Amino acid sequence: LGLCVSRASASVLNLNCCLVLLPMCRVLLAFLRGSQKVASRKTRRLLDKSKTFHVTCGVTICIFSVLHVAAHLVNALNFSENYNEDFPSINAANYRGEVRQLSFYNLLFIPGLTGVIMVLVLFLMCTASTYAIRVSNYDIFWYTHNLFFVFYILLMLHVSGGVLKYQTNLEEHPPGCFNPNKTLRENMTVPKAFEESFPDYTAEPFPEDLSLPEPFVQNNFMRICSEEPKFQSHFPETWFWISGPLCLYCVERLYRYIRSNKPVTITSVISHPSNVLEVRMIKDDFKARPGQYVILHCPRVSALESHPFTLTMCPTDTKATFGVHLKVVGDWTERFRDLLLLHSNQDTEILPIFQQRRYPKLYVDGPFGSPFEESLNYEVSLCVAGGIGVTPFASVLNTLLDGWKCYRLRRLYFIWVCRDIESFRWFADLLCTLRNKLWQENRPDYINIQLYLSQTDGIQKIIGEKYQALNSRLLIGRPQWKLLFDEIAKCNRRKTIGVFCCGPNKISKILHKLSNSSNSYGTRFEYNKESFS
Repeated sequence: LGLCVSRASASVLNLNCCLVLLPMCRVLLAFLRGSQKVASRKTRRLLDKSKTFHVTCGVTICIFSVLHVAAHLVNALNFSENYNEDFPSINAANYRGEVRQLSFYNLLFIPGLTGVIMVLVLFLMCTASTYAIRVSNYDIFWYTHNLFFVFYILLMLHVSGGVLKYQTNLEEHPPGCFNPNKTLRENMTVPKAFEESFPDYTAEPFPEDLSLPEPFVQNNFMRICSEEPKFQSHFPETWFWISGPLCLYCVERLYRYIRSNKPVTITSVISHPSNVLEVRMIKDDFKARPGQYVILHCPRVSALESHPFTLTMCPTDTKATFGVHLKVVGDWTERFRDLLLLHSNQDTEILPIFQQRRYPKLYVDGPFGSPFEESLNYEVSLCVAGGIGVTPFASVLNTLLDGWKCYRLRRLYFIWVCRDIESFRWFADLLCTLRNKLWQENRPDYINIQLYLSQTDGIQKIIGEKYQALNSRLLIGRPQWKLLFDEIAKCNRRKTIGVFCCGPNKISKILHKLSNSSNSYGTRFEYNKESFS
């Protein structure tokens, strides 16, 4: 039983160690998501579950690793107690009853040593991947998760032990055959049929031309073997499972390193209210689609650490500038802000241009795909943002500002929920500009803007002529999601509406539940959620 469980769990581990790398191939996922010919909308929506799929494979690896280790502990006892004296070459133990010595003895070999180290590495990766550690100290999660490369090297070495063996000379020595050149009564029990045919045999070696009686051979009571059995270790199957995905991942990492090797040029840094920083950059041959994200790496902040940020401004045919908004919430973003704003405290009007742009080196990896690329492919889209979660929709709004007629989207519901009034100033100019443009083009119904302020402290600060158009869209409290969905469904009967959310999990769960609920208007809601892979 222990051998069956260990082999079965090993097969499950091979499969999941193969699949767990595929969601991390970001370039491949971005290509599939952006290709209308290769992947349909349903297939692209499945790609949104890449992070969930990766986590599921990781949890499965942890569970079956425990099962695999427990089964091998049972095997250590079984190999010791069931020592085969007839075929010593197939034994893992040195002698019968070598239980305690066997466990210590196997640790000196490659399978045991690599197995123990892999369990320790997997324990570190598993515990550091919990939500509490990722939120409190992302560095721990980042550094321990990069131990996966060590895990895969040990995995390749782990399967090279050759504990299980198979017989290579089945024709010369079929199972159950009789070797006449071995002493019968000392090494094996003589079959009764053999004793009746040769009553005068006294354990002397058989001559080479000896043949058993014809009825004895025909009835398959005994077959003569011509040589001793030979055994060979099984060729490990793990190589077949993980070599392809591992090579694909390594090639992609090399491609990403080459692509992001040249630093970008930071054109401007803007400090917004509520600890939000806007960074605008230029990079040669950089192209991106609305809703995509990039990974920023600043060596002066951290030599190895990097973080994903959604693009709030994408390059177009007329301008090469792209940008991100980042909220200062951790050590990395704090150090990054301090480096960027170091020059902003000086009087930039009297500084030469070359001194104004002495920003730290910044490397950009990407862009990579996200669910919000689909927001322009629906006829009607509902975009819900919570706080800084508005960043994916900012690039969509900027794209619509450049021109909306080339996209399938014909109506956009934009819901933005914030705690303080100052947060709306991040993209207040963009919202006002887009609204005025649509009014001039006689399409005021193209976008429906609703701003919700969950806290009323300091509400008087929003009053101003510059944002008068947004003041009429501001509501106090939280949205009534059920009424909102019913109203949208009533106004868009028998249509498919894309629902996109980037915000707290509480809002996400509510929208997901309402999207799966039926309505009397024949309207179908398809739910999408931001998830960095």
